[in-house]
Amino acid sequence: MLVLMVFLPMIVAILCYPLCGKSEKAWTTPALVVTGAVFLMALSLLWEPGLADGIDGFCGLGVHFRAGGMRTVMAILAAFMWVMTALASPEYFDGARLNGRYFCFYLWTLGALEGVFLSADLMTLFIFFEMMSFTSYVWVAQNETPAAIRAGETYLFIAVIGGLTMLMGLFLLDNAVGRLTFENIVEKAPEMSASLRWAVGVCALVGFGAKAGMFPLHIWLPKAHPVAPAPASALLSGILTKSGVFGVIGITCWLFDGVPGWGSFLLVPAVITMFLGALLAVFSVDLKRTLACSSMSQIGFILTGVSMCALLGEHGSIAACGAVLHILNHSLIKLTLFVAAGVVYFNVHSLDLNDVRGFGRGKPVLMLAFLSGACSIAGIPGFGGYISKTLLHEGIVEYCVHLTEHGHSAAAYRAVEWVFLLSGGLTLAYMARLFYILFIAEKPEHQHQKEGRYMTPMTASVLVIGGILMPLLGSFPHQTMDRIAAYALPFFRREPMAHAVHYFSLTNLKGAAISITIGALVFLFVGMKWLTKREDGHEVYRNVWPSGLDLEDAVYRPALRGLAFIGGAAARLVETFGALLIYGTVDLIFLGAKDKVIPPEDDQFSAYSKQSERGRVARSFSSDLLWAACGVLALLLLAAWNMLGA
Repeated sequence: MLVLMVFLPMIVAILCYPLCGKSEKAWTTPALVVTGAVFLMALSLLWEPGLADGIDGFCGLGVHFRAGGMRTVMAILAAFMWVMTALASPEYFDGARLNGRYFCFYLWTLGALEGVFLSADLMTLFIFFEMMSFTSYVWVAQNETPAAIRAGETYLFIAVIGGLTMLMGLFLLDNAVGRLTFENIVEKAPEMSASLRWAVGVCALVGFGAKAGMFPLHIWLPKAHPVAPAPASALLSGILTKSGVFGVIGITCWLFDGVPGWGSFLLVPAVITMFLGALLAVFSVDLKRTLACSSMSQIGFILTGVSMCALLGEHGSIAACGAVLHILNHSLIKLTLFVAAGVVYFNVHSLDLNDVRGFGRGKPVLMLAFLSGACSIAGIPGFGGYISKTLLHEGIVEYCVHLTEHGHSAAAYRAVEWVFLLSGGLTLAYMARLFYILFIAEKPEHQHQKEGRYMTPMTASVLVIGGILMPLLGSFPHQTMDRIAAYALPFFRREPMAHAVHYFSLTNLKGAAISITIGALVFLFVGMKWLTKREDGHEVYRNVWPSGLDLEDAVYRPALRGLAFIGGAAARLVETFGALLIYGTVDLIFLGAKDKVIPPEDDQFSAYSKQSERGRVARSFSSDLLWAACGVLALLLLAAWNMLGA
């Protein structure tokens, strides 16, 4: 059945693509049926926790799948996200072009993502991880605007670089431990040298972190979401980024189990990602870009929990539970918020906060669903996000106590705790700002709005389901979320929590109160004062973030051009040296030769001349490439010779 869950969406995508060429709405039934079928199969895995499946010989090494624990939780969550976005898509794509192409890759990506989450070994995970990267690229570039094409280029560049780096690490790991099953890795990891283990870990972290949106490989995320269709943004933010987090968890808990230094190493980009994403969201004036930067920040929260799990070792159950539950909560939150953003865009045809302000006035279903998502992501007590953030905060506090009890300074990790609380406050600030702009501010006179209903019943059902689930999970955490976390913990290689967490105790509520206070102050004095001004009696939301701080344009693209120049210069140098070597040898051979001699019986047999034919050889890209390849090969041979000699 696991093979069917992975390959059924891909097969249907191929078979239904020709039908979509005849009708732009032909995809509706296949998409709903296939996503529903995969969701039901994923739910059935709860009753078959030890199920294993695979195809021997696929891609040479075969692909192998296994259900149970974290794998089943993620498979169910992914299928649920696809069902919900399939329900919300007909309204958004009504009248759009190239729907067939989008939904072909929509289904294909579902199969690839299920392959990632159900993988029994790292090579299977890598195959479907890379497949997912290429199929989801189409979502980003779907609208074919200049911004969409450029964002797609960035997304693909980060995905390819990350994937190749990860593959390098897997080659090193395969050479060291043999089979890349998680069980074999944890068994053989202690026998690996520290340098090799860290080389593998860093390579894998680059690949998985790129997909997760971790700093400094986050640059694709704030640019891809605003240009992608809203249902695709919900999936990119809500669940595709979790494939990267899933990989980071696997590397942390199976390769670096018992290595606290890895936890400290991972904590640095995690904390930067958490704070920087929230800061970027506060300054954003685009609805979907704000939600995208928010996703970056929440990934930082999750990775902070993973790093604390590594630092605490066998006592890291609370941090592990916080990480897995925040994965669940963030997926539900971004499903609701991005579908709501899609409703706004479908009606107003803009995402600029100055154009969409006041759109939600008099729309209670949209307002309550958005409010539920905003309260959950801000960590308001009574919502799911509060539960997972409380556990993450408890993990940080627990490690600080652990250091103090053992006579070590906990100052650095106390600072991490305050960055955690500050980032939570910024989250409340930008969500409060979005809610005010959409549902309280006055509408601009130029605001365009579609005639008739502002959303269909199917879209409304998605918002209602998402809006109800978040307070339901947050109000009954012991009956719902604790059980989900306990079921997923074996993948973290941690035991269930030794004691129940009192989520609504004064100590835990105090942490939430600090973040809420910070958020209220930032909202009032930054969001409503500094970032807002009045022109002609109306509020105008300013974009004051310096354009020069764009990491892609300021660093990555110039660096890439510089590398291309250096590579081209090196290739030209190798080509010139090769040409001098070859043509110099030819001139030496024919040194002192008489005039050309051509035997009369065959004009093409031979020719001797004082002058070589060098001047007649045309310069071309292929000849340059040939000489560059020869030079690179010579350098590799020299490097291999030096290594063997050493």
